[in-house]
Amino acid sequence: MVAIINFIFFILSSLLGLLIWAIIISAVLSWLVAFDVINLRNRFVYNVTRFLDAVTAPVLRPFRRFVPPLGGVDISPIIAILVLTGIQRYLLPAAHNGLLSLVAY
Repeated sequence: MVAIINFIFFILSSLLGLLIWAIIISAVLSWLVAFDVINLRNRFVYNVTRFLDAVTAPVLRPFRRFVPPLGGVDISPIIAILVLTGIQRYLLPAAHNGLLSLVAY
């Protein structure tokens, strides 16, 4: 049972890490498009951008409602990354240890 719990928390932590990377890549890609370094007419770039937007938009939407753009710069990805990192580093291990202590008895 302990191995299953460890595996589930490993998967959850890995998914949070992948989501953090998706937010970072999406933000950098949006800057590159905004400064005309890359072009959305390129089919590959368009598909990658669309995929990353579909993955990150549900996570960023609540932050965009509460965090206004500062000087035209959207800082919601930074806030989302901080929250997700906090969940990954502090809440997930605490939940893991609590669940393991319940199973041990």
